[in-house]
Amino acid sequence: MLKTSIRNKLIVLLLLITIIPFGSSIIVTYLYTKESLKDQSIQENINLLYQGKVNIESYLKELNNFTFSFYNNSNFMNYLRKQEIGDYGSRSFVHNVIQSLLYSDESVYKVSMAIVKHQELLTVSRRSAIAYSRLIGLEEIDYYKKAKENSANLYMEPLNEFNRFTIHRAFKDIPANHILAYVSLEIRPDKINELSKYLYHEETEEFYILTQEGHLIYSSEPLSSEDRLFKWKESLLDSVETSGTMAWKDEDFDGVMIYETISDATGNWILVKRIPNTTLYESAYGVALINIFFGVIGLVLVILATLLVSFKITSPIRILLQNIKQVEKGNMQVQFQTLGKDEIGILGDRFKTMIEKINQLINREYKLELENKTNQLKVLHSQINPHFLYNTLQSIGTMALKSKVPEIYSSLTDLSQIMRYSMNMEEDIVPLEKEINYTKAYMLLQKQRFGEDLEYQLDIDEEVLNIKVPKMILQPIIENYFKHGFDGRDHIGKLIVKCKLKNQMLLISISDNGHGVSEERLKEIRQQLNEEANRSLSGDSIGLKNIYERLKLYYENDITFKLKNRDSGGFLITIRLPIEMGFFHEGHNR
Repeated sequence: MLKTSIRNKLIVLLLLITIIPFGSSIIVTYLYTKESLKDQSIQENINLLYQGKVNIESYLKELNNFTFSFYNNSNFMNYLRKQEIGDYGSRSFVHNVIQSLLYSDESVYKVSMAIVKHQELLTVSRRSAIAYSRLIGLEEIDYYKKAKENSANLYMEPLNEFNRFTIHRAFKDIPANHILAYVSLEIRPDKINELSKYLYHEETEEFYILTQEGHLIYSSEPLSSEDRLFKWKESLLDSVETSGTMAWKDEDFDGVMIYETISDATGNWILVKRIPNTTLYESAYGVALINIFFGVIGLVLVILATLLVSFKITSPIRILLQNIKQVEKGNMQVQFQTLGKDEIGILGDRFKTMIEKINQLINREYKLELENKTNQLKVLHSQINPHFLYNTLQSIGTMALKSKVPEIYSSLTDLSQIMRYSMNMEEDIVPLEKEINYTKAYMLLQKQRFGEDLEYQLDIDEEVLNIKVPKMILQPIIENYFKHGFDGRDHIGKLIVKCKLKNQMLLISISDNGHGVSEERLKEIRQQLNEEANRSLSGDSIGLKNIYERLKLYYENDITFKLKNRDSGGFLITIRLPIEMGFFHEGHNR
């Protein structure tokens, strides 16, 4: 009942056509909004990081430009080119250059200058005066070597233990290519930190500045060790692109990394911004929650409306169904007044009218007709006693044998078999073997009648003999041949009956070499076969129409019944039947 109920089907259908669009709309809107806002957020952060790169790059260029002022000081340049170290008075302009560098920007904490020819190091800081020291093999010092090898003659040393980074520049003797000195500026990262804070949200995002070697310049996160960086740092450093985005997921982070590389002329730093997916999708989650909220409200309203509509529509149907069940049990009284004025109400009124007519048929016509048929059947049985008829035929046959006329005895035997088979009303379904034996007896009588003018062939497979078929489906067809196709011939009449098993179907074909049927008549016969039967199958209605209608009843229309003229002359009827009968057969036998 739950599976076949119209109410349940209607409820499920209405819920599906509501939930699926609502749910699909929410899901599609969420996914589209999620990706759209994610792309928008990423693009905004790319633009922000690029602007931050420009600002930091400008600041680093400004610091680097301070050292270029040396080239305008001829006394200083000549001093660097001399092989000998001058006295303190002759080096006063050197002091001025270093002091000017120290106070060129408030972020500069310490200035160092290593003069190559003098092997001398000059150092000054915000807290100490100028100090001189000898420096042997300065070109072998690592950060000087890196500055010399760099295309921009520049190397940015990462943060030291005092949280300051150093810019090392190799000072060349332009236009010559040899190094005169190395200038180092130790910078407090205050300005870098200030510029960096505008590039990320402190609570939801991460920001880092790394050197090309992977050393940390700036970190938004308080790190006790750089070990936390190695998982994504190596992948980032291996990238051939100077800027872009990279998805990353591990136990600590799931999101997108955006990076920009500062130009080689200003230190070649990498700016990295890490944005978790929760931050990227935060707006999408909000939109999705709003959609889900209103979707749930709409869904609840739709469910209530669905239940109301389904109950309103199906309640009259259930009342009608209950009355139909009462009719099935024999209670022919309708137990409702009206079901409304719609289509279901009209159906209820028609049902009431139908029940009234059925009651009239039962009470006034059916019982009288049944009594009349019963009386007629009794009269027929009283007129001819089959046993009397069989005994009489047997007696005539015995007399024929005594008179030495065996042909008469054989004919009477075949006739007796035919009558016994056709008058047996207790058996409506028989094995095909009985139908074949009856047909064979009928053909023997016809053979004795027509002699050499008739030839017939029964080609029957043994595997089909036990298949149950309706009684009297072959002989009426064969009889049509003798009625319409045998007379007026100029050759020997031939009839072939074949019964085969093909694809789990019983295939019966009956062919002759008679006159056949005109195309107009054949079309008319086919049309009559396809028309609904308008009278009972009892009585004398034994013919093609009768056989076709009975087969449809027994096999529930799962049959093939074809009629056609043979190309070589004559007529062919092909019948295809299932080897098992349907429900009607079982009920009919009971």
